[in-house]
Amino acid sequence: MIDGHIHIERGEYTNEWVNQFVNKAVEKQLNEIWLLEHCYRFEEFVPMYDSVCAYSNYIDTWFHRKAGVLKLEKYLSLIRQIRNNQFPVKIKFGLEICYFKQFEDLVVELIKDKDFDFLLGSVHFVDNFAFDHKAEHWNGINVDEIYHRYFETSVSLAQSGIYDGIAHPDSIKLFGHKQSYSLSEYYTSLAKELSKNNMYAEQNSGVFRRCPNTATLGMDEEMLKIMSKNNVRIITVSDAHCPEDVGDRILELNNCLKNN
Repeated sequence: MIDGHIHIERGEYTNEWVNQFVNKAVEKQLNEIWLLEHCYRFEEFVPMYDSVCAYSNYIDTWFHRKAGVLKLEKYLSLIRQIRNNQFPVKIKFGLEICYFKQFEDLVVELIKDKDFDFLLGSVHFVDNFAFDHKAEHWNGINVDEIYHRYFETSVSLAQSGIYDGIAHPDSIKLFGHKQSYSLSEYYTSLAKELSKNNMYAEQNSGVFRRCPNTATLGMDEEMLKIMSKNNVRIITVSDAHCPEDVGDRILELNNCLKNN
């Protein structure tokens, strides 16, 4: 079993810290873990976020507390160090990159020749709106329009040719907001682009862990069926941000895949 999305941001870049994730993976009977960082942690990516910070005082405060705290080389040094050691599970290293169409060229330049095992594209902002931070931020928001732009942005991400996979492809639903129209065409467009570009989609337990009363565990049934129909590879992930959450509900996520 694989847990393909595990953040290591809450500890120092040491063998001991990585071993905490490995030990939990062994306990959960995982064969493989994919470790990563959010790109905004690195100062090289900070310029991508000027417009989202200008849009919201809340995000501006959050961002300047969390972002630009490291240089990318420090992470690359950890990756080289870990690759020189043996572990009881396979470890891959990647980067989760927020997708902004206007910054595709910058991303390509920054990741060139960095030898990541995988690059994960994610949509966390829809036209500068940070939809996944707090439910009350949706007050006064046109839900139908945000859904429309969310899936348009996701399709652009898949078309960019930059990424190996797309993170939590229906996280727009985390706070339980519902659009007034069918999403079938959006699901199909996204699935076709993912398939065409040989990208995977995540079956992710992190959104459900955050919002168990309003979110589904992994993709909803229709989206999962359309992904499968279009031969999109599905990777099970916990979206863990601490060792304790490694492997969270991976068995359940696998069962969802088998039942589709």
